[in-house]
Amino acid sequence: MSENKKSFTLAQIAQHIGADIVGPFASSAAGEDDYRQTLVSGLGSLGTASRGDLSHLSGASYRPLLAATQATAVILSAEDAPHCPAPSLVVSQPYLAFARASQLFDHSDRFAPGIHVSAVIASDAIIDEQAHIGAHVVIESGVRVAAHAIVQANTTIGQDSVIGPRSQIFPNVSVYPNVQLGEGCTVHSGAVLGADGFGFTPNEQGHFEPIAQLGGLRIGDHVSIGAGTMIDCGAIDDTIIGSGVKIDNLVQIGHNCKIGDHSLICGSVGLAGSTEIGRHCVLAGGSGVAGKHPVKICDQVVISVKTTVTQSIDKPGIYSGSTIATDHATWLRNAARFTALSDLFKRVKKLEGKSS
Repeated sequence: MSENKKSFTLAQIAQHIGADIVGPFASSAAGEDDYRQTLVSGLGSLGTASRGDLSHLSGASYRPLLAATQATAVILSAEDAPHCPAPSLVVSQPYLAFARASQLFDHSDRFAPGIHVSAVIASDAIIDEQAHIGAHVVIESGVRVAAHAIVQANTTIGQDSVIGPRSQIFPNVSVYPNVQLGEGCTVHSGAVLGADGFGFTPNEQGHFEPIAQLGGLRIGDHVSIGAGTMIDCGAIDDTIIGSGVKIDNLVQIGHNCKIGDHSLICGSVGLAGSTEIGRHCVLAGGSGVAGKHPVKICDQVVISVKTTVTQSIDKPGIYSGSTIATDHATWLRNAARFTALSDLFKRVKKLEGKSS
């Protein structure tokens, strides 16, 4: 592992994110050359950045912090550039540009290729010579680990699973048998991929008997899976996570679920088995999907915080179903009124019938 801190010139960063450089020295050619070679070696917020840090301004609420920032350079819009005391990297979408700049400072390349002496590797497993296998990793029979993949300490990769190129698995991850992880994926600590789904059926005595979970788990390219997230394998067919999907911490995805490409699943979301989520959907924190029949959600749907979806959605849009926090006394009154809605509805219908 290398402990060297990464540094980049403003010219290098500007080229990487597609920014125009403007600032105090832009008026003179010599000054601009000096300015473009200024080094940045870290990232920081506007309020906490120090010399050598790159920051960004991506929202009006942070503008008051701009005048006093100590950052060496700031990524921002053309509208805010005249007010910046530091050199500016001007772009149309500052937050996206900052995300791309942050990738330059990623430390995943500190893992050198090779297999730690304490790792346990099945004799028929295929490990690319450019992969990194950390301490106490267990890799079972039939596993394939592709070039530049990183499997960190204490992780187990189950039989016949595949880890794609440039994917990174953080410490203490459990990958069950028959899991395919695509290219450029990230799996954070504590995640469990491919465990049995919650499949049981009652017998004649009312006792629950297990349904064998025989399917696999297929995860596309460039998927991010958060810490403590559980994605079950399929009961018969595979559970499928599309490419570009981003899954937050502490998410539960049941067996045979299908999530379309480039969808976003935020923290503490729960998806019942066989749920289907379309492409470019967002499920906000604490929301859940479960119904008597498998629920299908079409493309381009946003489910807001703490909303429970029990029926399929076939029209793109934003859907909400949670109540807004208020003082307890008001909440109690509203709850009582809510329980009376059914009786009130019947009374209104009765009155309408009399008036007609």
